[in-house]
Amino acid sequence: MRNWMMFLMVLLTLSLSGCGYNTFQSSDEQVKASWAEVLNQYQRRADLVPNLVNVVKGYASHEKDVLTEVTAARARVGQIQATPELINDPEAFAKFQAAQRDMSSSLGRLMLVTENYPQLKADGVFRDLQAQLEGTENRITVARKRYIEAVQVYNNTVRQFPSNLTAMAFGYKVKPNFTVDNEKEISTAPKVDFGAPTSPAPAQ
Repeated sequence: MRNWMMFLMVLLTLSLSGCGYNTFQSSDEQVKASWAEVLNQYQRRADLVPNLVNVVKGYASHEKDVLTEVTAARARVGQIQATPELINDPEAFAKFQAAQRDMSSSLGRLMLVTENYPQLKADGVFRDLQAQLEGTENRITVARKRYIEAVQVYNNTVRQFPSNLTAMAFGYKVKPNFTVDNEKEISTAPKVDFGAPTSPAPAQ
């Protein structure tokens, strides 16, 4: 009887392995790990926003529209519960992506405004925050790329035969993925470095 049970266990293990069950487990873990890194980098960016806004406000307090827009975008990002389960909810994932896209656009407009303030660009604290933001944007790009690749592997396993039979049996479904208007965005981080500070024009 014991030998028969062992035989059944071996047979079950081989059948699960052959139908993609083990592949689902490993690819799902890779998706979760990649998603955690995406969230980590987006949080790093959000944490930079208050200090960045305060520094810019010190030199350009009348740029209220842009400053308010960035602050509001950060608030919208913070309102989304970015849990691990979010990647199984296409609607929630779309809202998360939209909020982060708004955050990117708002930060882009804020950094563009700084071009008009040479003294701000020369401020050491601002330049440090600017460098941190650029580095974070690069890390976001890398993290997004890894997540996109991990989800592609997982979703292919869900759709392909015979692993799709396992997917149906265990309730595995395709996961939502990041979408981009331009494929180059996957490998190119937003440009936030405006070079060396310029000096004010000499008085006439």
